[in-house]
Amino acid sequence: MATNKKKPIYLPLEDVDSEHCALIVDKGLAQVKGIDTHKIELNNHRAKITVNETETLSAAIKAIQGLGYGVTTIKQSFPVLNMTCASCAISTESGVKYAEGVVNASVNFATARLSVEYLPNMTDPLALQKAVQSIGFDLLLEDESKEQETLEGIHEKKFRTLKLKTIWAVLLALPVVIIGMFFMDMPYGNEIMWFFTTPVVLWLGKDFFINAWKQAKHRSANMDTLVALSTGIAYIFSVFNMVAPDFWNNRGLEAHVYFEAAAVIIAFILLGKLLEEKAKGNTSSAIKKLMGLQPKTVTIIQSDGTEKRTPIEEVNAGDVIVVKPGEKIAVDGIVKSGNSYVDESMLSGEPIPVLKTEKEKVFAGTINQKGSFQFTAKKVGKETMLAQIIKMVQDAQGSKAPVQKLVDKIAGIFVPVVISIAIVTFTLWVILGGESGVVQGLLAAVTVLVIACPCALGLATPTAIMVGVGKGAENGILIKDAESLELAKKVSAIVLDKTGTITEGRPQVTDIKWVQEDDTTKQILLSLEKHSEHPLAEAVVKHLKDTTAITLNNFESITGKGAKAAYNNVTYLVGNAKLLAENKISIANELQLHADKWSEQSKTVIWFADNTHALAALAISDKIKETSIAAIKQLQKMGIELYMLTGDNEATAKAIAQQTGITNYKAEVLPQHKADFVKKLQQQGKVVAMVGDGINDSTALATADVSIAMGKGSDIAMDVAKMTIISSDLSKISQAIRLSKHTVATIKQNLFWAFIYNLIGIPIAAGILFPINGFLLNPMIAGAAMALSSVSVVSNSLRLKWKK
Repeated sequence: MATNKKKPIYLPLEDVDSEHCALIVDKGLAQVKGIDTHKIELNNHRAKITVNETETLSAAIKAIQGLGYGVTTIKQSFPVLNMTCASCAISTESGVKYAEGVVNASVNFATARLSVEYLPNMTDPLALQKAVQSIGFDLLLEDESKEQETLEGIHEKKFRTLKLKTIWAVLLALPVVIIGMFFMDMPYGNEIMWFFTTPVVLWLGKDFFINAWKQAKHRSANMDTLVALSTGIAYIFSVFNMVAPDFWNNRGLEAHVYFEAAAVIIAFILLGKLLEEKAKGNTSSAIKKLMGLQPKTVTIIQSDGTEKRTPIEEVNAGDVIVVKPGEKIAVDGIVKSGNSYVDESMLSGEPIPVLKTEKEKVFAGTINQKGSFQFTAKKVGKETMLAQIIKMVQDAQGSKAPVQKLVDKIAGIFVPVVISIAIVTFTLWVILGGESGVVQGLLAAVTVLVIACPCALGLATPTAIMVGVGKGAENGILIKDAESLELAKKVSAIVLDKTGTITEGRPQVTDIKWVQEDDTTKQILLSLEKHSEHPLAEAVVKHLKDTTAITLNNFESITGKGAKAAYNNVTYLVGNAKLLAENKISIANELQLHADKWSEQSKTVIWFADNTHALAALAISDKIKETSIAAIKQLQKMGIELYMLTGDNEATAKAIAQQTGITNYKAEVLPQHKADFVKKLQQQGKVVAMVGDGINDSTALATADVSIAMGKGSDIAMDVAKMTIISSDLSKISQAIRLSKHTVATIKQNLFWAFIYNLIGIPIAAGILFPINGFLLNPMIAGAAMALSSVSVVSNSLRLKWKK
């Protein structure tokens, strides 16, 4: 936080209710280095401090929190507009950190978001926006739902504009290169090249110059600075040589133009940015889809008993809402009347819908099945569990990536070094070059800037990623970005969701035992289950798909127990053991033994009976995928620790863990606890991969170092995750780790060759060989060499295709 010396800062205090508490806080602040004066204003519930160091504010707040008290701060996340590289993110972060009232600030370039903690009594989002605008960028301040729609629109527009610019740049640069390389002496060749190059530099490349100027105003430099300098000098120099060739001819030198270098540089850089933008993808779509889980309108029961369709924004706590069959539940609440099964898989991950009766809790975003009920709204807006999941995903996505792109780290050093070399080159030529020192120095400086243009650096990562992604797709693995690839090979612990990841994710009939099997009893069972609203009925219907249904009489659904109906004046029942006991149905010993065995395996047992005897027992469970056990053994052989988390009960979790060979597991885990578990492993120094398929896994996926979604799971899990296994086959994870190793190796090779090229090319461009053999590199050749370096990087990336 920016602080003028001796300017007071007021910290709003929490839980400081007595003089004794105030004394404790005052003594605690006395121990913090950098605080000049401190005073506790008990009546105002605040601490007044003055500091010299900018980092002291954060230390003061930590000291108060360490004493068991609180300081009121607001943590928010905002999209940052107009950033083009990692240097922009660093500039924005620094600008916000030094704004008044800011405690902490972090900018994530990959997601283009600012995460900031500030004192609400000293600043607000509008003030933060002004601070960001002052350094050439902007913040998007809107309500959350509109913000996401706006973000997606901004991203789409930006990508379309960039694509159009790239196509035009390539089309316009092509004739310039052909003339510059092969037809330099053609009539009006220079004028034609100037005609094609001008729109490339001044129209398609204008953003490089605008961004370079913004950086220069704040005494910083980035990739845009280098591109702007090299292309700008090459273009101006070429225009001068075309208009006034006699200036050089009278001095015994030839007036060359370097339009092709300027045009090719911009075309290549735009192509690199397009590839990077495509690889980065749209991070806002996951939040948008989560928000889409909440309906836009609800049916409210008014005081006079009539129903009214009301926008979700106008729903208040205490309103009575009607939920009809198939509708989504809009807010959190408690059932007032009626009952139904509700699909809560987006929260728990478990596929079996839950019966909701009077006084049961219901949650926003969950889906009502066939019944209808009324509930009283308890939590609305940002208080709902769905809103909390959205916030947790946003927070996790907005935090800094564990490993920043290597090329962005290098760029911070590379750009100022190259500019310095160009200036030193020009200066030395002026001092040591004799009569033509100024001319030769200018040529050499331009050549240094042209040959050092970071095309190869800019393409090193995205091209390897694009080829790696293509290779992964061939093997059923979708990979989104460089960060996950950098870390996948370092994974030391994998957290596996149970339902839909290790198991199939849907209830299936695994076993069926008949006392006497015949077509009629099968038809009666199928017909009963077809009428039933119970979610497990679908599994039985699917199992008996080859059987023909018949007409039953007097069908009755028995809530929480099963159903019954009559056929040929005989009553038939299907349901749980309680239903049979209530109707005094006898069960054969052999049938009971099978049922007990299945119960021990944590399978759900369904009974089918007539009005006296049990006719069959069925076992239903979520089956383990055929490939899961082998895949888990393979990962364990690689020395990776495996953990299974599930919202299911202890008995089911234990049974699945024993069958798959996983020793570490946790049952009855809520969505937020999954993310906490991932953080706990990270704190132990482990590089954690999270594998899941449901909305309930999205927070943990966003928190993990490497996030892997199952392709047959929810769209939200796939959007949040950095990798997706299309086939939902766990054996693909070990393939993904191997692919990670190959792709990262290729990225490093690309960066190595890009630097070797610069290491050799820049000194030659500066004229290091001139005193030895009189060789001075032509800027046009430098432009060709620059293009060749990019081609070599792309070619090396293509080698990935043939890796096993």
